[in-house]
Amino acid sequence: MMEALRAVESLGLPDAWIGAGFMRNAIWRYLHGQVVEPGSEDVDVVYFDPADARVERDLGLEMVLGRALPMNWSVCNQARMHGRNGDAPYRDTADALRHWPETATAVAVRWSGGRVELLAPFGLEDLLALRIRPTPAFQHKVAVYRARIIEKRWRERWPQAEIIEPASG
Repeated sequence: MMEALRAVESLGLPDAWIGAGFMRNAIWRYLHGQVVEPGSEDVDVVYFDPADARVERDLGLEMVLGRALPMNWSVCNQARMHGRNGDAPYRDTADALRHWPETATAVAVRWSGGRVELLAPFGLEDLLALRIRPTPAFQHKVAVYRARIIEKRWRERWPQAEIIEPASG
């Protein structure tokens, strides 16, 4: 994980983090007593650069990271993601994370200035409690939230996790 964090830092991208399953899966594998080969899961790199939000840039960055460290890299500039998600433009990466589907997924880390930094706009309680809950932004996107749970096979993959239904149900 440290190699991945250092590889992302070396790119010098603005407001760059590794998020989504990178931390969630590592913690939940540990809490479930599972072992997974390093590099076998996606490494989701998120950053915020409204000056250059081209998809092609992200694909090029994935290639650069893949040459540096063979992992399943996914790079996504959050400056353009509001359009896909039907949200108002995001202000930065932290604001983008507030619009991610689940609180336990809206966690990111980075290596910066010789230390690990954590970004968790909803805190770590759900992550550490194995709780899958929609973020406030997804309370009205119930169908998408439920589809993700099925698509990602979270009931099978994380049998100890508690899945919380949205309040608007």
